[in-house]
Amino acid sequence: MLRTTPPMHFEPVAVRKALREYAFSVRGRAHTDKPIPVEVQTILDWIQRNSLPMSAWEKAENVDKVVTALSTRLDGTAAAASSIRRNDRIMNLVMGYAIKHSYLKVNPLPKEKGERTAPKVAQAIDKRCLLNGDQVAKMLDWIGRRPRRGRLYRAFFATLYYAGLRPEEAVALRVGDATLPETGWGEFLVHEAQPEVGRQWTDTGDVHEKRHLKGRAEGDTRLVPIHPVLVVILREIIKKYDLGSADLLFPGEKGDMLAGSVFRRVWAKAREEVLSDHEFRSPTGKRVYDLRHTCLTAWMNEGIPHSEVAEMAGNSVPVLQAIYARCVVGQRELYLKRAEAALRLPQVAS
Repeated sequence: MLRTTPPMHFEPVAVRKALREYAFSVRGRAHTDKPIPVEVQTILDWIQRNSLPMSAWEKAENVDKVVTALSTRLDGTAAAASSIRRNDRIMNLVMGYAIKHSYLKVNPLPKEKGERTAPKVAQAIDKRCLLNGDQVAKMLDWIGRRPRRGRLYRAFFATLYYAGLRPEEAVALRVGDATLPETGWGEFLVHEAQPEVGRQWTDTGDVHEKRHLKGRAEGDTRLVPIHPVLVVILREIIKKYDLGSADLLFPGEKGDMLAGSVFRRVWAKAREEVLSDHEFRSPTGKRVYDLRHTCLTAWMNEGIPHSEVAEMAGNSVPVLQAIYARCVVGQRELYLKRAEAALRLPQVAS
């Protein structure tokens, strides 16, 4: 959507960074303590002079170029199917905004069947990303033995594994949100999520943004059982770090929200140190989120009703079944026996 190709000395990555962190960010433009770097301002000034007007969207050739760009990486290779679908959603939101504010009359992006076929994105998770009990035990042990805050990180990862929480839900937990009896099962009252969105995208300038639970109405909560082993681990860190009821259950080093960059770095190091070379190169536990996947899969494989798992996990049943369809194993033989009994015909006297 430019009048001409950017100058050769404008690196594509630098152009994208200038747009993302300054032009498209209110905080980047107006709320920064430092002036915009000269090289960034040069890029922004050039783009402002060479940007096409909104009427350019009325020309099919311009729309075709944008559609192609949404499917292409900066190096010219094809983007991942999930990235293409995400880009499509974002652009359609932009078009909706433009129509609402009378910049456009209609959405110019192709919607009719045949105009563009969006790539299919597999909903089901890759079974190879799941961890087995031995791997989890060794990684939690290695993390727990790290100096300074190893036990706290171990408790954080154990919460994802034993309770199936999302990372953004776990970092938002307060001590008072957990019922931790001396013996037996405990319970989390999950009512908040704090995903990382970046300082330039929040009104407060904080890295995290407070949100209600995914897929639920504002103010809604859910109860999640706490495995007895996790109860012991959590009671231990509350005592060790002298945490009060209003304190974060997994505080960062300065008492603030535990940063994703920190716990992802700890997890990556544990994978490298504990897993075999083959396992490390595989998708096994590559993302911290895979601990949640492992937990939910284990619940479903033990025959816990999908409706109950969905309630504890904060998913709908259809989404749960679509995501974990390939991971529920070991129950077919039982079902076949039931089907055999259900279809058995009575003996007919000859």
